[in-house]
Amino acid sequence: MITVKIIDHKHKNDINIKNEPFWLFGRMIPAYSNEQWSYTIERFAEGNITEMCFPDENYDWDKLSVNSVFVGAYDGEQCVGLAILQQAMMKYMYLYDLKVNADYRGRRIGMMLIEKSKEVALENGYRGLYTQGQDNNLGACLFYLKNGFVIGGLDTNVYKGTSQEGKKDIIFYCEA
Repeated sequence: MITVKIIDHKHKNDINIKNEPFWLFGRMIPAYSNEQWSYTIERFAEGNITEMCFPDENYDWDKLSVNSVFVGAYDGEQCVGLAILQQAMMKYMYLYDLKVNADYRGRRIGMMLIEKSKEVALENGYRGLYTQGQDNNLGACLFYLKNGFVIGGLDTNVYKGTSQEGKKDIIFYCEA
């Protein structure tokens, strides 16, 4: 049975679960018109579907815990999912990282982490959560929308001059 709880100092090593690959199978294309966000989806041709894996972060619990809350999903004593929430100047708490071990994906663990994260945001005086997803990570973008987030912005400059050039960040917001 999966349990979701705040990761405390005693379990601080649990915040360094491995990043694992995910599929890039399409792109979300947001549009803003008449004060409303909408989107279309571009599915990649089978030959253009690729796999991506972010590098492991090696988070330092002692440094990050000053302005962060760590939410873990556990199968017994094993941390199989992680959400990192950070304080923000706005009325929305920042969802800095969200990941679920590949063997546990598809079991609603990401949704459980989001639900607990909303509770944490409310407990800390925030209206909800905000995060971003790369436009070509269609799986993540659709996950956020399915879990109550809405598009609230598009950053077209964040990757200019980097190895990720050509990608954009879609900003997502969710009321708690």
